[in-house]
Formats: sequence, structure tokens, C-alpha cells
Amino acid sequence: MTQPRQQQDVPGTQGKMTPRPDCGEESYQGHGRLSGKTAVITGADSGIGRAVAIAYAREGADVVIAYLNEHDDAKDTGRYVEEAGRRAVLIPGDLSRPEHCREIVETAVSQFGKIDILVNNAAFQMTHESLEEIPDDEWDYTIATNFSAMFHLCKAAVPHMAPGSAIIGSSSVNSDMPSPTLAPYAATKAAIANFCASLAQLLGERGIRVNSVAPGPIWTPLIPATMPEEKVESFGSETPLGRPGQPVELAPLYVLLASDEASYVSGARVAVTGGRPIL
Repeated sequence: MTQPRQQQDVPGTQGKMTPRPDCGEESYQGHGRLSGKTAVITGADSGIGRAVAIAYAREGADVVIAYLNEHDDAKDTGRYVEEAGRRAVLIPGDLSRPEHCREIVETAVSQFGKIDILVNNAAFQMTHESLEEIPDDEWDYTIATNFSAMFHLCKAAVPHMAPGSAIIGSSSVNSDMPSPTLAPYAATKAAIANFCASLAQLLGERGIRVNSVAPGPIWTPLIPATMPEEKVESFGSETPLGRPGQPVELAPLYVLLASDEASYVSGARVAVTGGRPIL
């Protein structure tokens, strides 16, 4: 399976993608698994974050949509949340700034009085063929956005999370099968998986569960915005299933890990990779 060659500027938007990613807009059916909960989701404007936001709303949760500057995509996600009968709060800004991470938590608490679910999903990547061509500031920005932001968000959110709450980190198949051309990104995804494992042990006595999800190649705006056109065209074809995943195919797992049905699941890393093994 191939996609048409296409390129976008970072961070990319859903509306310009061919085919458009399936985030469950028409297909996801909720069953009340998250009724009365409040969720903070970073990178919720598009891709996996958007699919999770739609699913959470249809499962009964109010949603804080944190995003960089993709205002049209974020407003569209918010519309789906509100059409599900839930509240959507949109917060634009740069997660590489620790103070913005704290602002997200402060806004969520001021609006809803609590945080039940924190999904650390936003990420930046860029393809480079050699170590020398990775700019110093890009390395620092990738670490700050993908990994350090999770630390700052968790540190700020945990005091507002009651027993039964859940934290989910978006790791990657790159966490233990790193692509050499995505070295900074891959390193952050390994760090996320490791940090989630530590947090699960640190926060267990407070009744807060922590898990990570390791997606394989998923068709999101990050792909045409950060990869050469020839790699976009063949993206996901190397998996045993022979295609990239759609964001909606991640949503049920994020719902499970956030729900009371997963009350004894903590410290896990769950693969959604189209057949590429994580052992």
C-alpha cells in the first residue's frame, strides 16, 4: 500500500493530507467507559491525539485539547468533542516551554477542578541522513517537546489526580527498534517508555496508574511534514500488515488504559505496530 507523494511544512495539518487520516470521526462508538472524567491530551489537534480526544468524548469525558498552533485542526477536534455532549477547552502553545506545561494543568484544574487522565502524546521529529546535519537547537527542541514536557506536565498534574486516575505516554516502536534517520525522536520515545515504567512504581501508592503505548507507523500529519516524499509514499509498507495504521486504530487502547476496566494495568508498554514485534 502506498500514499501519494506529498510534503507539508511542520507541524502539518490533516486537511492537506491525501488520504485524510481516519481519526474515528464517523466510526468510533462510545459506551460510557469514561463518564464524568476529565482528560488532558497534548497534540490533540490531529493524528493520534485527535482520535483519542474524539473517543474520550464519546466515552463521556470532558477534554482539554493542547496543541501548538494548528488552530483549524484543533477547532475541528473541539467541535467533535462538543457534538458528543462534552466540554472542550483548547489551549495553544509550545510544550518545549516548562511554564506552558504548567499553564495547561492550571487551566484544566480551573475549568474542571480535577484531572483524571493525562495523555502525553505531542511529539516532534525530523528526518536526517547523518549525525552532523542534526542542528543543536533541533536536538534540544526534540528532547524538550517530546520528553521534558511529559515531566513538567506530570509533575504539575499529579497533585490534582485522585486514586483511579491514569497517565498514558505515547512511546513508539522506535523505542527499541530505532530508525537511524530519526535518532533524536527515537531516543525520546525510549525515554518516555522508561519514564512511564518509573512513574508506575512511584505513583502506585497514590492509586495512579501509568502506562505507555508504542505505535508503529501511523498515518498522521507528522509524516508528510517531516519525511522526504519518497519515504512518505512507502510509509508503513514494511510492516507485516503491509500498511500504515490509522489513528482510530489506536483509540480503543487509549480508552482501555484510561478506564476503570484497566484498574490493575500499570507499568505496561503496549504495542500497536501492524505486526512489528516489541518483546
